[in-house]
Amino acid sequence: MSFAKEMLDAEKKLKGLGHNVFMPDGCEKYAQGNIKEGGDEGAKRKIENDLIRKHYNLISESEAILVLNHEKRGIKNYIGGNAFLEMGFAHILDKKIFLLNPAPETDFMAQEIQAMRPVVLGGDLNKIL
Repeated sequence: MSFAKEMLDAEKKLKGLGHNVFMPDGCEKYAQGNIKEGGDEGAKRKIENDLIRKHYNLISESEAILVLNHEKRGIKNYIGGNAFLEMGFAHILDKKIFLLNPAPETDFMAQEIQAMRPVVLGGDLNKIL
């Protein structure tokens, strides 16, 4: 959960705008540095807590998802595996998909992201209606 601090900031802003917001399990702990991302430990945590299914269920109860796609690993507007998976869930469930920034210019996933027709916010959360 690379952008946990940014996610908490976005949560606060969206709630201030009157939105109900669901956050991923452990977001605050990631933001505080109490949980490290990646590796076998991350997979173990996802399995033990059934996090992929939990996120699917949250998406099914929501009107939309928001992907905070900032720069990571030298990739502008990075979208990782978890975010891409959640975008796929949202697409199949006919939910709106919001990207904070334009989709990354990568050879892999570019066509799939475009086909899901996300709404690009250009960095402005106020555009979420």
